[in-house]
Amino acid sequence: MTNIVVIGDPFVPAKNLASAAKGLILEQPLNIQMFDWYAEKSRSEFREIIKILEHDGPNDFELSTDILTAMETADYLLVHLAPVSRNLLTRARNLKIIGTCRGGLEHIDLATVKEMTNLSVINVIRNAEPVADFTIGLMYATVRNIATSAIQVKNGKWPQNFPNDAYKTSFSNQKIGLVGLGHIGKIVAKRLTALGLEVSAYDAFIDQKTLNQEGYQIKLKSLKEIFSDSDVVSLHLRVVPETKNLVDQSLLKLMKPSAYLINTARPDIINQADFVECLRNKQIAGAGIDVLWEEPIRLQEPLLELDNVVITSHIAGDTIDAIERSPQLLQAEMNKVLQKA
Repeated sequence: MTNIVVIGDPFVPAKNLASAAKGLILEQPLNIQMFDWYAEKSRSEFREIIKILEHDGPNDFELSTDILTAMETADYLLVHLAPVSRNLLTRARNLKIIGTCRGGLEHIDLATVKEMTNLSVINVIRNAEPVADFTIGLMYATVRNIATSAIQVKNGKWPQNFPNDAYKTSFSNQKIGLVGLGHIGKIVAKRLTALGLEVSAYDAFIDQKTLNQEGYQIKLKSLKEIFSDSDVVSLHLRVVPETKNLVDQSLLKLMKPSAYLINTARPDIINQADFVECLRNKQIAGAGIDVLWEEPIRLQEPLLELDNVVITSHIAGDTIDAIERSPQLLQAEMNKVLQKA
């Protein structure tokens, strides 16, 4: 018998994870135990829990005794956002795979995972396509003043002049620089090159030969070259110690006065004070961001005073299909691994 524990939440219920678990290529029969974490919360209320989890990690959250007891015999664990803490992992003596149907792993104590033998983590980028779509849309909205104009028209104005007037050009003339070539960065790259734009990228974990073999028509550059050469710099990194506050004044000052910075990844990649100062002093033409250091936005947020930044409300990955299909994506990824075992 194969023991599987699934822990759902307000976005991905346990029953959806259990349905995916039934399709895993595992020794029969399957004993699937279902639990839900914060099931009583609305999605809006749960977003506040997510913010704490992504910021502080999994170890300050308590799970029920029933879950911890079930983990003592679990062979496989499937979650969406439920915290996979050190306390949970130390009880999971038989655990072989943790499957999570999201890209970020902030909810998993990876340090403890590394200490355990024969335990692996499988995740899926459930919203890679929606975020890639949104990123390109935000580029257009920022560079071509679509968002700024729309807001002013709604307020009864008819704007014909904008802060970036000196640099206005067709979007196809922009050279795009991507910082990070994970799932999202690669989709953005493919779509932009298909539109005929020149795309370059920085990624510490990939080489030019591999990119060429995979059919990407992009050139790898150093981080400094990306910031100094590009007309639009788009960030696609996760926050780890090496990337926190990566984009500071030393990189921002390399950007052309006509350049734009786009961020649909994580706010902490950018040094907040340096970013605000850069925009306030018109060092660059503008920026478009979907993530903020404090969400929801504060009325005192300094960026609200500026006319050269487009801010959206952390909705890049928010489509009805992205979350709903994530358990099936996880099932497919886990079966790929299980077939090779």
